[in-house]
Amino acid sequence: MLKIILSLFLFLFLPLAAAKNPNILIIIADDCTFSDLPLNGGQNAKTPHLDAFAKQSLVFDRAYLGMAMCSPCRSELYTGRFPHRNGCAWNHGTCRPDTKSIPHYLGPLGYRVGLTGKVHVKPKSVFPFEHVPGFDPSCVRNPTNSHDLTGTKKFITSNTEQPFCLVVALTEPHAPWVMGDASVYLPKKIKLPPYLADTPMTRKQFADYLAEITYMDSQIGELLALLDETSLADDTLVLFTSEQGAQFPGCKWTNWDNGLHTSLVARWPGKIAPARTKAIVQYADVLPTLIDLAGSEPAPEKFDGTSFAAVLYGEHANHREHAFGMHNNYPEGPSYPIRSVTNGNWRYIRNLTPESLYIEKHLMGRNEHNPYWATWVFSSFSNPHHEKLINRFMKRPAEELYHTAEDYFEMTNLADNPAHSEIKNKLSRILDQQLKEQRDPGRILDTKKAHRAAARGNPLFQSKP
Repeated sequence: MLKIILSLFLFLFLPLAAAKNPNILIIIADDCTFSDLPLNGGQNAKTPHLDAFAKQSLVFDRAYLGMAMCSPCRSELYTGRFPHRNGCAWNHGTCRPDTKSIPHYLGPLGYRVGLTGKVHVKPKSVFPFEHVPGFDPSCVRNPTNSHDLTGTKKFITSNTEQPFCLVVALTEPHAPWVMGDASVYLPKKIKLPPYLADTPMTRKQFADYLAEITYMDSQIGELLALLDETSLADDTLVLFTSEQGAQFPGCKWTNWDNGLHTSLVARWPGKIAPARTKAIVQYADVLPTLIDLAGSEPAPEKFDGTSFAAVLYGEHANHREHAFGMHNNYPEGPSYPIRSVTNGNWRYIRNLTPESLYIEKHLMGRNEHNPYWATWVFSSFSNPHHEKLINRFMKRPAEELYHTAEDYFEMTNLADNPAHSEIKNKLSRILDQQLKEQRDPGRILDTKKAHRAAARGNPLFQSKP
């Protein structure tokens, strides 16, 4: 009888005792345009480590973030809430003090939660990551400080009985583009994307940017090798994301695809089968997914995102029907609010102040990071195509509609084409509903007054959960 009871106990409880939540390693690039990476069709960059990693992973072809700026998109990633709901709806913005993030949710589930490298989210009470030394927190240092894996190795190996969640927030390829070997990329040999004016300075800067992508790739290779060295690779979910687009006109600080589209690659040996998926996911979905994978149920009322664990496991082919974007230009320049929605094939953009010129002060106002812009302006006098690209960037209509699936770089606006009025109107209605649910006040949100009021906790400019 005793043997029967013991056998029953082992059958029922030993598998539970042996079960272990995955370690989680999140690697974030900084200002890396989705379409420039070879795993997404990029024709220039050399990324051998990412390429090999992608072959072992599930690659998301339709992953998006809600705002193509560092602070808002990272706040969305860490909190599972869209920018307006978490309070960080501007670059360098501050989240609402009652917002919770990864450490608050995974800590009670037994995780040690750390971050090394770039932070760029606040306040500390909302993002109480354990600080892990080793990677430079400054994305604008020239040159970037050398990285050291000692702190990372200590963090991931210090307690084998407790799973870890570590965010490695790299600072490449954020401008200034000073890291890596630019001599590998001959400017005259580069295939410039069509949204960039072809000037010698643009080519030089793009070569420098590509060198930083390759430098970033080498760091990814070191991190993945560390998992192998410590025998943790098989027990670790690795997520790589490229963040928003680079600091070129048409990428960062926009709602075009090259701004909001991000790489998302997931590897968990034996759990996630290598493949590609067209499931639409958004940064807000990542935290609920991690909670789900950690064995808990993410409460839907706490998040704008939902778990896509079923996509990771190959059980579902789809997730979201739509992904949403927004842009508030202050304090990056004069007010220029934008809202958008995509279904993965089509993108609808609404510019709320089309009567204004779009100006981004870092990209256009000075030249320490972007000397190519002046060459665009100078050459536009004699080059009609360069003039057209400048007008595309600075003078935007009230509505834009792109068939992204066919027009990869979204160069042809179809908003005024009657043949596409049905899809435009449908996406417009869906965007209206989203703005209503988020309690987005629209143009008034993109002002200095709104930014300061939100920092003080004024509910007029914040969408309460």
